[in-house]
Amino acid sequence: MQYFDKGSRGLIYINPEREYIIKIGKENKILNEAKWLKKLNSYNIGPKLIKTDKDYIIIEYINGKKILDYFQEADKEQILVIIRDILLQCRILDKLKINKLEMHHPLKHIIINNKNKPMMIDFERCYFTKRTKNITQFCQFLTSNKVRKIFLKKELIFNKYEIIKRIKIYKNKQNESNFLKLLSMLCQ
Repeated sequence: MQYFDKGSRGLIYINPEREYIIKIGKENKILNEAKWLKKLNSYNIGPKLIKTDKDYIIIEYINGKKILDYFQEADKEQILVIIRDILLQCRILDKLKINKLEMHHPLKHIIINNKNKPMMIDFERCYFTKRTKNITQFCQFLTSNKVRKIFLKKELIFNKYEIIKRIKIYKNKQNESNFLKLLSMLCQ
């Protein structure tokens, strides 16, 4: 195993073939991430959980680009496909009453793999809640100045104020109808 990265809650090693990583950290964070990956893998969310122990987890290595890097290189149509896929994953999390966190600033938490599939990573801070924020936080990210500057270059223009209104409606009533209206506003 080779040293790969230092996370905020532990160390990450990668195997020489770059097929999987081992995250070593505090027992409660490792067990929490393993619990959520077991659940979410059945919905095709997150890297595949391979093995877990109280001190470490082994998970699939996601090779790809961080979301902002991808947005800078992709064309408008590719970006819209990625946004749609992420919003659909966020909707699953919201329906399951799981809050991932970091979705308002997912710079290191969403990797677009080599098959152009967005993969959420780092689930150690997930928790159950009645009031989820995955979609609302991700929409905050999409309407942030940093992202809007990239989108303007791609001629991808969202009406920030209309999106904020639609987010508030979804936040107050997280049903399928409100989600689909928000989705169509962002991915037409």
